[in-house]
Amino acid sequence: MTTLLVIAKEPLPGRVKTRLTPPFTPREAARLAEAALADTLHAVAATPATRRVLVLDGAPGDWLPPGFEVLPQCAGTLDERLADAFAHCDGPALLIGMDTPQVTPELLTVDFTGCDAWFGPAQDGGFWALGLAVPDPALLRGVPMSTPVTGAVQRERLLAAGLRVCDLPRLRDVDTVDDARAVAALAPAGRFAARLARCLPVGPR
Repeated sequence: MTTLLVIAKEPLPGRVKTRLTPPFTPREAARLAEAALADTLHAVAATPATRRVLVLDGAPGDWLPPGFEVLPQCAGTLDERLADAFAHCDGPALLIGMDTPQVTPELLTVDFTGCDAWFGPAQDGGFWALGLAVPDPALLRGVPMSTPVTGAVQRERLLAAGLRVCDLPRLRDVDTVDDARAVAALAPAGRFAARLARCLPVGPR
């Protein structure tokens, strides 16, 4: 089976989902981030895996379900932190972030038979998932992060290394209020949708 990695920040006001403020307060944005993280972790918990690892910037809270190892994120840029997460794996691994609470165990159940890498593109040009049959941190180091071409550059890096790449569906990250509404509509029974419904404003602007 596969190691499932979730890279995340502790959901503290002012440190997470800052693009949601305004219209939400930093406290509301942090609660939305916590709900997104909880939905993500519970999807991972329900997915068959050899290991489940939370690679965390901060300290775990009561939002963390049982069955996870917690590893601290290393210092450095995002590409270095993602690379370091894979460095802790000695077999097939799939890494995701905390920004896609609509993710499901079905999406995360990947098979590396005939496939060296899994790539999940994000609507904003990044990627929401990256799986490697043989974790190699060098495949991530130097990839420009948080740009409209991040996903394209990362996928090309995999292909240039001679890897057979399989693609996951394109998902929408939660960065803006419009993203939050759209993602909540995709998973209306989730913690994120419930939290969004308690925050204002949630109607049309």
